[in-house]
Formats: sequence, C-alpha cells, structure tokens
Amino acid sequence: MSYGAAAVAAGLPLWFPVALGIVVLAAGSEFLFLGIVAAGGSPATALLAGLLVNARHIGYGFSVADVLGTGWRRIRHAHLLNDETVAVALSQRATGHSRAAYLACGLGILAAWPSGTLLGGLLGNSVPDPGALGLDAVFPAVLLALIMPALSEPPVRRGAAAGAILALLTTPLLPPGLPILLAGAGAALTIPRRRHR
Repeated sequence: MSYGAAAVAAGLPLWFPVALGIVVLAAGSEFLFLGIVAAGGSPATALLAGLLVNARHIGYGFSVADVLGTGWRRIRHAHLLNDETVAVALSQRATGHSRAAYLACGLGILAAWPSGTLLGGLLGNSVPDPGALGLDAVFPAVLLALIMPALSEPPVRRGAAAGAILALLTTPLLPPGLPILLAGAGAALTIPRRRHR
C-alpha cells in the first residue's frame, strides 16, 4: 500500500503504479523506477535502472528452469518470477511441490501487489498533505531495506560506499536518475568478483 500512496504523493497518476505492478511485478525495480521519475529523472533513465536491478532475474530463471516448464507455459510462468517465488519454489524442491509452490506464491503476489498499490493510491489521494505522513521517505527507505542484507559482507559495504560517494558527488552535476546509475556502476566495479574453485 505504501508504494501506491507514495506514487500518488509524488504526483504520478494512480493507474501508472498499478499498471507497473501488473506488468513488471518486481517491487525493487518498481520502487526505483518511480523514485527516479518522481525525482525528475527521465523515464528512459528510470527504465534502464529498473532493468539493471532486474538483471538478477536471469540467474533466477536458470535456478528454477524446471519449475517454469516448457514452451508457452514457460513464458506465462516467467512473468511470476521474482525474489519471493524463486525462494518459495527452491524451498519446496525436496518435497516435489516446487511448481505448485511457485505458482501459488506468484499468483498471490500478482493479485495482492497491484491491489495493495491501488488501495494505497486511493488512500493516498484522500490525504490532503501526504508529505505530512512522511511518504516522501518511503522510496529511499524501501531501497535501503532491500540492500541491507547484502551489506554484511565487507566488499559489498565498500562497493556501496563507493556508489554512495559517486552519487553524492554527481547529483549536483547530472540530471536526476543518472547519479543512481553511476552509483550502481561504481559499486559494481569496486566489488570483487567471486572466484569459483
């Protein structure tokens, strides 16, 4: 619900975050996309940032390829691919119920996420001053919550610090949204690759 409320508080029409929730179905990239657009960044920059965040889904697809099925079924089921559905499917591997768990979780998210967005947007539209509720802090808070678990590793902390410094230095100089992309690139370049033995 906070996603919908924050989106309308940022001046976006309610249909947009609801449609994004149905089409994209990946909260992290949706929050990032709307955050960049709400900050005045170009939709193209926001789209690129969202695609970069969702690049992790490529690996997810390989890890649950057997769950997705083949042919048209694979295409339909791939739309439900996100952090939660993959985690649920993998947790059910030993039981042989991976596909059922994946579909139940995915269809539940497909129903709940856009519905919650719509409800949050409607409630957000009814609040005279959304800024008074602190909705402007939702986008950064959610993005911070998404990266916090990864910050337990020192190389990742160094990469995050490098990205944050790069974003802070370039924010006054570049159009909105580009500093975030540069921060991600800077972070990626400073985090050493894992070596497989």
